[in-house]
Amino acid sequence: MALVAKASAPGRLDFLNTHQDYKGLPVVSVAVNMRTFVTLQEGDYYQIESFNTGERCVFSQVNITGRAFCDYVKAAVVALERAGVPVKGFRGVLNSQVPIGAGMASSAAMLVALIGAAMKLTRREADPSQVAELAYIAEREILGVPCGRLDQYGSAYGRVAVIHPTPPVRVEQLDLPHGVFLVLDSGIRHSTAEIHPRRQAELQAAVDILKAELGIKSGGYWDFPWAALADRRDAVERLPSPLRERVLFTIEMQKSTERALALLRNKDLPVEEVLRGVGREMSLQHRLLSELYDVSHPRLDRLVEEAVEAGAYGAKLSGAGLGGVVIALARDRKTAEAIARKTSAERWWVVEIDEGLRYGD
Repeated sequence: MALVAKASAPGRLDFLNTHQDYKGLPVVSVAVNMRTFVTLQEGDYYQIESFNTGERCVFSQVNITGRAFCDYVKAAVVALERAGVPVKGFRGVLNSQVPIGAGMASSAAMLVALIGAAMKLTRREADPSQVAELAYIAEREILGVPCGRLDQYGSAYGRVAVIHPTPPVRVEQLDLPHGVFLVLDSGIRHSTAEIHPRRQAELQAAVDILKAELGIKSGGYWDFPWAALADRRDAVERLPSPLRERVLFTIEMQKSTERALALLRNKDLPVEEVLRGVGREMSLQHRLLSELYDVSHPRLDRLVEEAVEAGAYGAKLSGAGLGGVVIALARDRKTAEAIARKTSAERWWVVEIDEGLRYGD
Protein backbone atom coordinates (compact mmCIF):
# COMPACT_ATOMS: atom_id res chain seq x y z
CA MET A 1 0.00 0.00 0.00
CA ALA A 2 1.28 3.46 -0.94
CA LEU A 3 2.37 5.63 1.95
CA VAL A 4 0.01 8.51 2.76
CA ALA A 5 1.34 11.67 4.43
CA LYS A 6 -0.80 14.44 5.88
CA ALA A 7 0.19 17.85 7.23
CA SER A 8 -1.48 21.15 7.95
CA ALA A 9 -0.29 24.68 8.72
CA PRO A 10 -2.09 27.79 9.93
CA GLY A 11 -2.58 31.19 8.43
CA ARG A 12 -1.08 34.00 10.47
CA LEU A 13 -1.87 37.51 11.58
CA ASP A 14 0.87 40.08 11.14
CA PHE A 15 0.62 41.23 14.75
CA LEU A 16 3.52 43.62 15.51
CA ASN A 17 6.39 45.27 13.60
CA THR A 18 4.88 44.87 10.14
CA HIS A 19 7.31 45.42 7.23
CA GLN A 20 10.34 44.95 9.47
CA ASP A 21 11.41 41.33 8.93
CA TYR A 22 13.17 42.06 5.64
CA LYS A 23 15.22 44.67 7.55
CA GLY A 24 16.50 42.04 9.99
CA LEU A 25 14.29 43.34 12.82
CA PRO A 26 12.10 41.10 15.03
CA VAL A 27 8.48 40.65 14.04
CA VAL A 28 5.55 39.15 15.94
CA SER A 29 3.17 36.68 14.34
CA VAL A 30 -0.07 35.12 15.60
CA ALA A 31 -1.10 31.77 14.09
CA VAL A 32 -4.86 31.32 13.78
CA ASN A 33 -7.28 28.44 13.45
CA MET A 34 -7.72 28.84 9.69
CA ARG A 35 -5.48 26.16 8.25
CA THR A 36 -4.25 24.66 4.99
CA PHE A 37 -4.42 20.85 4.78
CA VAL A 38 -2.33 18.73 2.41
CA THR A 39 -2.60 14.98 1.80
CA LEU A 40 0.00 13.25 -0.36
CA GLN A 41 0.63 9.73 -1.68
CA GLU A 42 3.76 8.44 -3.35
CA GLY A 43 3.69 8.72 -7.14
CA ASP A 44 5.82 8.47 -10.27
CA TYR A 45 5.32 12.17 -11.08
CA TYR A 46 3.81 15.23 -9.41
CA GLN A 47 0.07 15.80 -9.28
CA ILE A 48 -1.89 17.90 -6.80
CA GLU A 49 -5.33 19.50 -6.90
CA SER A 50 -6.67 22.46 -4.93
CA PHE A 51 -10.18 21.88 -3.60
CA ASN A 52 -10.56 25.64 -3.11
CA THR A 53 -9.75 26.95 -6.57
CA GLY A 54 -10.21 23.83 -8.67
CA GLU A 55 -6.66 24.21 -10.02
CA ARG A 56 -4.82 21.04 -10.89
CA CYS A 57 -1.05 20.86 -11.13
CA VAL A 58 0.60 17.98 -13.02
CA PHE A 59 4.28 17.84 -13.98
CA SER A 60 7.30 15.58 -14.15
CA GLN A 61 9.91 18.23 -14.97
CA VAL A 62 10.14 21.52 -13.08
CA ASN A 63 9.61 24.61 -15.22
CA ILE A 64 8.65 27.68 -13.18
CA THR A 65 7.10 30.40 -15.34
CA GLY A 66 5.40 32.70 -12.83
CA ARG A 67 3.80 32.65 -9.39
CA ALA A 68 0.65 30.66 -10.01
CA PHE A 69 -0.52 27.70 -7.90
CA CYS A 70 1.55 25.18 -9.85
CA ASP A 71 4.65 27.37 -9.64
CA TYR A 72 4.40 27.31 -5.84
CA VAL A 73 4.19 23.50 -5.91
CA LYS A 74 7.22 23.33 -8.19
CA ALA A 75 9.14 25.76 -5.98
CA ALA A 76 8.51 23.49 -2.98
CA VAL A 77 9.90 20.52 -4.95
CA VAL A 78 13.00 22.51 -5.95
CA ALA A 79 13.60 23.64 -2.36
CA LEU A 80 13.35 20.03 -1.17
CA GLU A 81 15.74 18.83 -3.88
CA ARG A 82 18.28 21.51 -2.93
CA ALA A 83 18.07 20.31 0.67
CA GLY A 84 18.79 16.73 -0.40
CA VAL A 85 15.28 15.42 0.28
CA PRO A 86 14.54 12.71 -2.34
CA VAL A 87 10.91 13.39 -3.32
CA LYS A 88 10.45 11.34 -6.48
CA GLY A 89 6.81 12.19 -7.04
CA PHE A 90 3.43 12.47 -5.33
CA ARG A 91 -0.29 12.60 -5.88
CA GLY A 92 -2.28 14.77 -3.55
CA VAL A 93 -4.95 17.26 -2.63
CA LEU A 94 -4.89 20.63 -0.91
CA ASN A 95 -7.71 22.21 1.04
CA SER A 96 -7.29 25.64 2.62
CA GLN A 97 -9.34 27.75 5.01
CA VAL A 98 -6.95 30.71 4.65
CA PRO A 99 -8.33 33.44 2.34
CA ILE A 100 -6.06 34.14 -0.62
CA GLY A 101 -4.44 37.58 -0.91
CA ALA A 102 -5.98 38.84 2.32
CA GLY A 103 -2.79 39.42 4.29
CA MET A 104 -3.01 36.17 6.27
CA ALA A 105 -0.10 34.34 4.59
CA SER A 106 -2.07 31.88 2.47
CA SER A 107 0.98 31.11 0.31
CA ALA A 108 3.22 30.46 3.32
CA ALA A 109 0.62 28.15 4.92
CA MET A 110 0.44 26.23 1.64
CA LEU A 111 4.21 25.88 1.36
CA VAL A 112 4.70 24.89 5.01
CA ALA A 113 1.96 22.23 4.82
CA LEU A 114 3.12 20.93 1.42
CA ILE A 115 6.81 20.74 2.37
CA GLY A 116 5.92 19.16 5.73
CA ALA A 117 3.79 16.49 4.03
CA ALA A 118 6.44 15.85 1.36
CA MET A 119 9.12 15.35 4.00
CA LYS A 120 6.81 12.99 5.87
CA LEU A 121 6.35 11.09 2.58
CA THR A 122 10.10 10.44 2.59
CA ARG A 123 9.75 9.20 6.17
CA ARG A 124 11.23 12.36 7.60
CA GLU A 125 9.38 14.42 10.18
CA ALA A 126 11.20 17.74 10.07
CA ASP A 127 11.05 20.28 12.87
CA PRO A 128 9.38 23.67 12.30
CA SER A 129 12.64 25.51 11.66
CA GLN A 130 13.65 23.17 8.81
CA VAL A 131 10.26 23.36 7.13
CA ALA A 132 9.97 27.13 7.64
CA GLU A 133 13.39 27.77 6.09
CA LEU A 134 12.63 25.56 3.08
CA ALA A 135 9.30 27.38 2.61
CA TYR A 136 11.15 30.71 2.80
CA ILE A 137 13.70 29.53 0.22
CA ALA A 138 10.89 28.38 -2.06
CA GLU A 139 9.09 31.72 -1.91
CA ARG A 140 12.00 34.17 -1.68
CA GLU A 141 14.85 32.56 -3.58
CA ILE A 142 13.06 30.32 -6.08
CA LEU A 143 9.90 32.30 -6.83
CA GLY A 144 11.54 35.66 -6.23
CA VAL A 145 8.88 37.07 -3.90
CA PRO A 146 10.63 39.87 -1.92
CA CYS A 147 9.41 38.68 1.48
CA GLY A 148 11.07 38.29 4.86
CA ARG A 149 10.75 35.26 7.11
CA LEU A 150 7.64 36.36 9.06
CA ASP A 151 5.07 34.32 7.15
CA GLN A 152 6.87 31.00 6.87
CA TYR A 153 8.18 30.92 10.45
CA GLY A 154 4.91 32.28 11.87
CA SER A 155 2.98 29.48 10.17
CA ALA A 156 5.45 26.70 11.01
CA TYR A 157 5.87 27.61 14.69
CA GLY A 158 2.33 28.76 15.43
CA ARG A 159 1.01 30.43 18.59
CA VAL A 160 2.28 33.98 19.31
CA ALA A 161 5.82 33.97 17.93
CA VAL A 162 8.54 36.61 18.15
CA ILE A 163 10.68 35.91 15.10
CA HIS A 164 14.25 37.20 14.97
CA PRO A 165 14.77 36.76 11.21
CA THR A 166 18.52 37.22 10.78
CA PRO A 167 20.22 33.79 10.52
CA PRO A 168 20.56 31.88 12.69
CA VAL A 169 16.82 32.52 12.99
CA ARG A 170 15.52 32.52 16.55
CA VAL A 171 11.87 32.14 17.57
CA GLU A 172 10.47 33.04 21.00
CA GLN A 173 6.91 32.01 21.81
CA LEU A 174 4.73 34.12 24.08
CA ASP A 175 1.32 33.85 25.70
CA LEU A 176 -1.41 36.37 25.05
CA PRO A 177 -3.28 36.89 28.35
CA HIS A 178 -6.91 36.41 27.32
CA GLY A 179 -8.37 38.57 24.57
CA VAL A 180 -9.32 37.44 21.06
CA PHE A 181 -8.53 38.65 17.57
CA LEU A 182 -11.13 39.83 15.10
CA VAL A 183 -10.22 39.75 11.39
CA LEU A 184 -12.02 42.28 9.19
CA ASP A 185 -11.75 41.76 5.44
CA SER A 186 -11.58 44.94 3.36
CA GLY A 187 -12.49 43.03 0.20
CA ILE A 188 -9.47 44.57 -1.56
CA ARG A 189 -6.78 42.17 -2.72
CA HIS A 190 -3.09 43.05 -2.77
CA SER A 191 0.26 41.68 -3.88
CA THR A 192 3.36 41.53 -1.69
CA ALA A 193 5.44 41.34 -4.86
CA GLU A 194 4.16 44.76 -5.93
CA ILE A 195 4.54 46.54 -2.57
CA HIS A 196 7.78 45.29 -1.03
CA PRO A 197 10.20 46.09 -3.89
CA ARG A 198 9.26 49.79 -3.87
CA ARG A 199 9.77 50.18 -0.13
CA GLN A 200 12.97 48.14 -0.21
CA ALA A 201 14.39 50.34 -2.99
CA GLU A 202 13.60 53.44 -0.93
CA LEU A 203 15.22 51.92 2.15
CA GLN A 204 18.34 51.03 0.19
CA ALA A 205 18.62 54.58 -1.10
CA ALA A 206 18.29 55.92 2.46
CA VAL A 207 20.82 53.44 3.80
CA ASP A 208 23.35 54.38 1.11
CA ILE A 209 23.14 58.02 2.20
CA LEU A 210 23.35 57.19 5.92
CA LYS A 211 26.29 54.84 5.44
CA ALA A 212 28.26 57.53 3.65
CA GLU A 213 27.39 60.26 6.15
CA LEU A 214 27.83 58.27 9.35
CA GLY A 215 30.61 55.92 8.29
CA ILE A 216 28.48 52.83 8.95
CA LYS A 217 29.35 49.58 7.23
CA SER A 218 26.57 47.22 6.10
CA GLY A 219 25.51 45.34 3.02
CA GLY A 220 22.17 47.09 2.77
CA TYR A 221 18.84 47.64 4.50
CA TRP A 222 18.69 43.96 5.48
CA ASP A 223 21.70 44.14 7.84
CA PHE A 224 21.85 47.85 8.61
CA PRO A 225 22.36 48.60 12.35
CA TRP A 226 19.13 50.56 12.79
CA ALA A 227 19.80 51.03 16.52
CA ALA A 228 22.80 53.18 15.58
CA LEU A 229 20.37 55.91 14.49
CA ALA A 230 19.01 56.38 18.01
CA ASP A 231 21.39 59.26 18.68
CA ARG A 232 21.58 60.52 15.10
CA ARG A 233 18.08 61.84 14.49
CA ASP A 234 19.71 64.84 12.81
CA ALA A 235 21.05 62.62 10.01
CA VAL A 236 17.65 61.01 9.55
CA GLU A 237 15.90 64.40 9.38
CA ARG A 238 18.26 65.51 6.59
CA LEU A 239 17.17 62.67 4.32
CA PRO A 240 14.96 63.70 1.39
CA SER A 241 11.31 62.70 1.38
CA PRO A 242 10.10 59.92 1.20
CA LEU A 243 13.37 58.33 2.36
CA ARG A 244 13.15 60.23 5.65
CA GLU A 245 9.66 58.88 6.35
CA ARG A 246 10.70 55.29 5.58
CA VAL A 247 13.56 55.45 8.08
CA LEU A 248 11.46 57.21 10.74
CA PHE A 249 8.87 54.48 10.28
CA THR A 250 11.49 51.80 10.86
CA ILE A 251 12.71 53.44 14.07
CA GLU A 252 9.28 54.21 15.53
CA MET A 253 7.80 50.78 14.69
CA GLN A 254 10.66 49.08 16.48
CA LYS A 255 10.17 51.27 19.57
CA SER A 256 6.43 50.52 19.60
CA THR A 257 7.05 46.78 19.30
CA GLU A 258 9.53 46.84 22.18
CA ARG A 259 6.91 48.55 24.37
CA ALA A 260 4.25 45.99 23.40
CA LEU A 261 6.58 43.05 24.04
CA ALA A 262 7.50 44.45 27.46
CA LEU A 263 3.80 44.42 28.33
CA LEU A 264 3.30 40.86 27.06
CA ARG A 265 6.33 39.57 28.98
CA ASN A 266 5.32 41.24 32.25
CA LYS A 267 3.45 38.59 34.26
CA ASP A 268 2.75 40.99 37.15
CA LEU A 269 0.53 43.42 35.26
CA PRO A 270 -3.28 43.11 35.32
CA VAL A 271 -4.63 41.50 32.15
CA GLU A 272 -6.75 44.54 31.27
CA GLU A 273 -3.70 46.81 31.48
CA VAL A 274 -1.74 44.53 29.15
CA LEU A 275 -4.53 44.30 26.58
CA ARG A 276 -5.18 48.05 26.59
CA GLY A 277 -1.49 48.82 26.25
CA VAL A 278 -0.96 46.36 23.43
CA GLY A 279 -4.08 47.66 21.70
CA ARG A 280 -2.74 51.22 21.82
CA GLU A 281 0.48 50.08 20.20
CA MET A 282 -1.45 48.25 17.47
CA SER A 283 -3.36 51.42 16.58
CA LEU A 284 -0.15 53.46 16.67
CA GLN A 285 1.52 50.98 14.34
CA HIS A 286 -1.36 51.31 11.89
CA ARG A 287 -0.90 55.09 11.87
CA LEU A 288 2.81 54.63 11.20
CA LEU A 289 2.06 52.23 8.34
CA SER A 290 -0.41 54.73 6.92
CA GLU A 291 1.42 58.03 7.43
CA LEU A 292 5.12 57.11 7.19
CA TYR A 293 5.13 53.97 5.04
CA ASP A 294 2.18 54.67 2.72
CA VAL A 295 0.93 51.08 2.66
CA SER A 296 -2.52 51.62 4.07
CA HIS A 297 -5.70 52.39 2.12
CA PRO A 298 -8.76 54.52 2.97
CA ARG A 299 -10.76 51.30 3.31
CA LEU A 300 -8.28 49.92 5.86
CA ASP A 301 -8.13 53.20 7.76
CA ARG A 302 -11.92 53.21 7.98
CA LEU A 303 -12.05 49.65 9.32
CA VAL A 304 -9.46 50.49 11.99
CA GLU A 305 -11.46 53.54 13.08
CA GLU A 306 -14.73 51.59 13.12
CA ALA A 307 -13.26 48.76 15.19
CA VAL A 308 -11.75 51.07 17.81
CA GLU A 309 -14.91 53.20 18.02
CA ALA A 310 -16.93 50.00 18.52
CA GLY A 311 -14.80 48.93 21.50
CA ALA A 312 -11.64 47.19 20.23
CA TYR A 313 -8.49 47.72 22.30
CA GLY A 314 -6.67 48.51 19.05
CA ALA A 315 -6.50 47.59 15.38
CA LYS A 316 -4.07 47.62 12.45
CA LEU A 317 -3.61 46.28 8.96
CA SER A 318 -2.11 42.81 8.59
CA GLY A 319 0.31 41.92 5.82
CA ALA A 320 1.85 43.99 3.04
CA GLY A 321 -0.97 46.53 3.01
CA LEU A 322 -2.90 48.43 0.30
CA GLY A 323 -5.68 45.91 0.87
CA GLY A 324 -6.27 42.66 2.71
CA VAL A 325 -7.45 42.54 6.28
CA VAL A 326 -7.44 44.56 9.47
CA ILE A 327 -6.92 42.76 12.77
CA ALA A 328 -8.50 44.03 15.98
CA LEU A 329 -7.90 42.97 19.59
CA ALA A 330 -11.04 42.52 21.70
CA ARG A 331 -11.88 41.40 25.22
CA ASP A 332 -13.73 38.20 24.28
CA ARG A 333 -15.64 36.49 21.48
CA LYS A 334 -18.95 38.14 22.27
CA THR A 335 -17.36 41.59 22.25
CA ALA A 336 -15.50 40.83 19.03
CA GLU A 337 -18.69 39.72 17.28
CA ALA A 338 -20.47 42.88 18.42
CA ILE A 339 -17.59 44.99 17.10
CA ALA A 340 -17.62 43.19 13.75
CA ARG A 341 -21.32 43.83 13.21
CA LYS A 342 -20.73 47.58 13.63
CA THR A 343 -18.07 47.73 10.93
CA SER A 344 -18.32 47.90 7.15
CA ALA A 345 -16.15 44.79 6.62
CA GLU A 346 -16.95 42.64 3.57
CA ARG A 347 -16.71 39.60 5.85
CA TRP A 348 -15.14 38.86 9.20
CA TRP A 349 -13.89 36.12 11.48
CA VAL A 350 -13.27 35.81 15.20
CA VAL A 351 -10.18 33.62 15.33
CA GLU A 352 -8.41 31.56 17.96
CA ILE A 353 -4.67 31.26 18.42
CA ASP A 354 -3.57 27.93 16.98
CA GLU A 355 -0.57 25.61 16.85
CA GLY A 356 1.87 25.58 13.96
CA LEU A 357 2.83 22.78 11.56
CA ARG A 358 0.93 19.62 12.44
CA TYR A 359 1.22 16.13 11.02
CA GLY A 360 -1.80 13.87 10.57
CA ASP A 361 -5.45 14.92 10.34
